Amino acid sequence: MIELKNLTKRFDKLVAVNNVNATIKDGTICGLAGSNGSGKSTMLRMLSGVYQPDDGVILIDGENAFENMNVKSRCYYISDYPFFSNNATLKKLSLILKKIYPNWDQEYYNKLCEYFPIDPKGKIINMSKGMQRQAALILAFATKPKYLFLDEIFDGLDPVIRQTLKKLIIENVTDNNMTAVIASHNLREFDDICDTMILIHNGDIVANTKVEEMKTKSFKIQIAFSQDVTAEIFADMDTKNIMQKGRYFTLIASGDEQEINRKLMEKNPAFVEMLPLTLEEVFINEMGGAGYEVY
Repeated sequence: MIELKNLTKRFDKLVAVNNVNATIKDGTICGLAGSNGSGKSTMLRMLSGVYQPDDGVILIDGENAFENMNVKSRCYYISDYPFFSNNATLKKLSLILKKIYPNWDQEYYNKLCEYFPIDPKGKIINMSKGMQRQAALILAFATKPKYLFLDEIFDGLDPVIRQTLKKLIIENVTDNNMTAVIASHNLREFDDICDTMILIHNGDIVANTKVEEMKTKSFKIQIAFSQDVTAEIFADMDTKNIMQKGRYFTLIASGDEQEINRKLMEKNPAFVEMLPLTLEEVFINEMGGAGYEVY
């Protein structure tokens, strides 16, 4: 289990992560999303032990993560821009990681080299951005990590490889009780894979909950009336982003689905439809509530 306790990280006067508290349970896939510069990458670097918190602590299985080789041997981190030396190849790196990570699985490594179209003897630095990410993923999964930290990992991957990656993550979580924390700007990638989501803005956590709960606590409403009405008709509801075009309205309503539906029907609409929000719409809704201006 991962525990973030009063976690703070500063860079000079900039507070990148501000007194964050969160728990990530074992065997789950946690999506980390937020506005640009919100602190996602900084948080991942602290989780992986690259950065030391200025205040607070990160506990992984009850141990402090920073400069703890026992913890790091169970974790693997792929940054948003994976680094490879000029002469690095998959084969050379596999020999090094085999000595570092006690759970290295050579048979699984060989199988991963079949999944991903990478030449194990080719220089990784000469490969495309997407191929470099695939090389990093082969090495990551072969270490059989208990905790996998991925920063913008879907960037540069084609649709087939993205689906292969999702399958591998789910298989390792299901079969090996691995925990994955994935930071991404593309929330569509989270829709069918993440159990929980942490939304951050300006270093603060805006939301931390199960994905299904996030998608079902607010709804997109499309409603039309046979008579002229104003937006005041929704005054008794918890609503946001009301847009009107004649007698037709679109809005976001939060609360219990049945209660929202009851209040809508009391207004005698000519037409009404309630739709669940996508994760992108949830993000926009939550960020707007946190003061992140949306036009």
